[in-house]
Amino acid sequence: MYHRFNESKYPSTNIQMDIFKKQIEIIENSKITFLNPKNLKKRINEPNEKKMVLLTVDDGFSSFYDNAWPYLKDKKIPFILFISTETVGKNGYMNWNQIKEIQKSNLGFIGNHSHTHEYLVDLSDQEIKNDINNFIKIFKKELGFNPIFFSYPFGEYSLNFINIIKSKFNFAFGQHSGVIDLSKDKMQLPRFPINEKYGDLDRFKSIINLLPFYYKNITPKERYLTDKENPPKILIEFFPEQKNLKNISCYSNEANKWRKSETFFKDENNLEILINEKFTTERGRINCSLNDQEGWRWFGIQFTISKI
Repeated sequence: MYHRFNESKYPSTNIQMDIFKKQIEIIENSKITFLNPKNLKKRINEPNEKKMVLLTVDDGFSSFYDNAWPYLKDKKIPFILFISTETVGKNGYMNWNQIKEIQKSNLGFIGNHSHTHEYLVDLSDQEIKNDINNFIKIFKKELGFNPIFFSYPFGEYSLNFINIIKSKFNFAFGQHSGVIDLSKDKMQLPRFPINEKYGDLDRFKSIINLLPFYYKNITPKERYLTDKENPPKILIEFFPEQKNLKNISCYSNEANKWRKSETFFKDENNLEILINEKFTTERGRINCSLNDQEGWRWFGIQFTISKI
């Protein structure tokens, strides 16, 4: 997941083009194919050990159009561009002619990133619906259809939010890290955020070498936590086929400090992660990795902490 390109003023969402090009070269040199978004459904539903990479870009900043788009177009690399309709044409953002150019290229697929890009998860169901419907109305007017891809603003969602999105889109992406595989919910697809802080080439190489970490279920299913539910009690049910679970390590940012979490197995396939202190930032994160026989496996969980 990318945002800005060559905008050093915003290091938390920016990547420099020279680094971006080197990242693309790493993917190509690793003989990994870029996934065309139109094949995402087929790719998820058909087990295949061949690794692929899907590029996604959020927000539709002008710096993407000016810097990254010419490069991706020249190399014929496909991607999803998520836009918020309220900001289209405003200072620093792409306009509709530029968006239409990308859509017509058959390389860039345009997705819904909400109308306002507000903290929608804190709003009522009706307010969320109104925002999404505003996007769809404007998008249909400009491009003639409703996209099948959605990206949650800030990667934040609740069960109610998911159900609203499920009725209108085929796929929805968060901002929790992980590898997409058959076990992942199509309305909660993971992505690895890439920026100046988390985009160095050594980390990037390790990311593209990660393997999927399959799991059967994670509770609580609700990723939106009220004060009463914070910290959550987390239980992960793995498939019996997953071996070497004793090698798992999980880390969380509870109390705004990354630390190794206490874990214990209730039985062979069920792991409890103990979060002893409350998540005190806007988002609570847990990342788990496993040094397996084939390599490192990884998945992440993101909770949104209620601001109400």
